[in-house]
Amino acid sequence: MTGIAYAMGQGGAAAGQGAGGFGGLIPIILMFVIFYFLLIRPQQKRNKEHKEMITNLKKGDRIITNGGIYGRITGLDEATLTVEIADKVRVKVVRANVSALASSAAAAAPAKKEKDKSSTDKS
Repeated sequence: MTGIAYAMGQGGAAAGQGAGGFGGLIPIILMFVIFYFLLIRPQQKRNKEHKEMITNLKKGDRIITNGGIYGRITGLDEATLTVEIADKVRVKVVRANVSALASSAAAAAPAKKEKDKSSTDKS
């Protein structure tokens, strides 16, 4: 009698595992979707913007390198840039090591100073 009950118990568990196996994949798929939208997709977008910025560099642009050096581009090549970091001090930098354009931050600062001067002139 115990043998029959034991055999029935295994059959019932096997039938439950078939439905539970697919149900176990749903959380994994959900986690992948969340990782894609929170991590993978924003990183791809950032990489695309960085590549566009590197290809659009031109002579005279002010840049910031990955090492934190500010400079002005004086020469361009396919793979490298010549950057002037001080008067008559030029270094060659690989294009991929440019982290950002510094001109946007520098352009905002003088506009603020001009506003401050105009407010003191009125007094």
